[in-house]
Amino acid sequence: MASISKLTNPTLAGFAAPPLRAEPKLPINFRSGGGRPNRSPISPFHLSLRRDRACSSSWVVKCVVQDGNGAPSKRTTLHDLYELQGQSPWYDNLCRPVTDLLPFIQNGVRGVTSNPTIFQKAISSSSAYDEQFRDLVTAGKDIESAYWELVVKDIQDACKLFEHIYDKTDGGDGYVSVEVSPRLANDTNGTVEAAKWLHKVVDRSNVYIKIPATAECVPSIKQVISLGISVNVTLIFSLPRYEAVIDAYLDGLESSGLSDLSKLTSVASFFVSRVDSLVDKMLEKIGTPEALNLRGKAAVAQATLAYKLYQKKFSGPRWEALVKKGAKKQRLLWASTSVKNPAYPDTLYVDPLIGPDTVSTMPDQALEAFIDHGVVSRTIDSNYSEAEGIYNALEKLGIDWNEVGAQLEAEGVESFKKSFDSLLVSLKQKGDSLKALSL
Repeated sequence: MASISKLTNPTLAGFAAPPLRAEPKLPINFRSGGGRPNRSPISPFHLSLRRDRACSSSWVVKCVVQDGNGAPSKRTTLHDLYELQGQSPWYDNLCRPVTDLLPFIQNGVRGVTSNPTIFQKAISSSSAYDEQFRDLVTAGKDIESAYWELVVKDIQDACKLFEHIYDKTDGGDGYVSVEVSPRLANDTNGTVEAAKWLHKVVDRSNVYIKIPATAECVPSIKQVISLGISVNVTLIFSLPRYEAVIDAYLDGLESSGLSDLSKLTSVASFFVSRVDSLVDKMLEKIGTPEALNLRGKAAVAQATLAYKLYQKKFSGPRWEALVKKGAKKQRLLWASTSVKNPAYPDTLYVDPLIGPDTVSTMPDQALEAFIDHGVVSRTIDSNYSEAEGIYNALEKLGIDWNEVGAQLEAEGVESFKKSFDSLLVSLKQKGDSLKALSL
């Protein structure tokens, strides 16, 4: 029987639940939306809920498996995902106190991603940053400099928590990602300088500097990699742009001049659910039975073909020459894995994209669903022909994949800029208030 109580056990894994107004104790039945039965091999559960004001989620659900003797066990489907299928589960969220990540790590999370929107929500909705911000403003820091100091502290603290995973896997996992300013998305040289600065000030071996895969920043990726800085390439929405990102990584490795490439790694963040959000609207506008039947299929089909491209590009003489110097593959990372359409299965962007040497970064919704009833099975390369059929069928209906990618990229960049600018405005207002109180 599950119960709700204050969280005290650090071995519990976390994910979001709808906001409540009180903390009564009552029995609950842990099922996902739609009342589907728990298919996970990790039951029975003991659940506890606590208010989490620092994170974007109002509540964090924690679960721990009970073994036959009633003792807590740390094993979850996230461990199976990594150990049985070679996919690394990461958490797409970061806020203070970063020690809130400890339960996630105990239950199989192997890395963390962040972005300007995540920090905007964390900093603007929490008092956990107030003391440091007050000290920075009092010391005369300008607002943007203060923002970056807040962010850098979170990233450094999170890197420390994941350092043991990084060390244990010899740099294969345990990364924390921080993104350059979204204002630089169309600035090649500015992005390079920002990446160098972030890498220097964070000063942690397991940090990934996130760079967007815009046309202007693809050359930045090559240059930053060549400098020996590990990169998370973000906002990838199309196959042609993904291939350009792979080539930038390979070019960067080749031009680095390093004799040992083993410590230089990268992930390519291929966005998933947003593709269906846009393509579904196009299909509904077309309105034919064939078009309507393809709703909810575009994103997974394109992601599947991205993995096929990954297998092709990281093979052959060019890649083998780099392997001799210790080079590691640029892993595909599935981003935007939360389901936007409630009519779709809540693990739609996780279950079909499981395969070796990949990463799935999940926000609370997707993480909760996968731990509850996700199916751990190699699926990503089980049916390339079906994926190609869907991809081509969409093209025949008039869906231009390049236009889809361009629109989603522009929207993604604009969304991050909006979050970044909004946070700076709110920090300025808070800073002005602090200054007024000190007069």
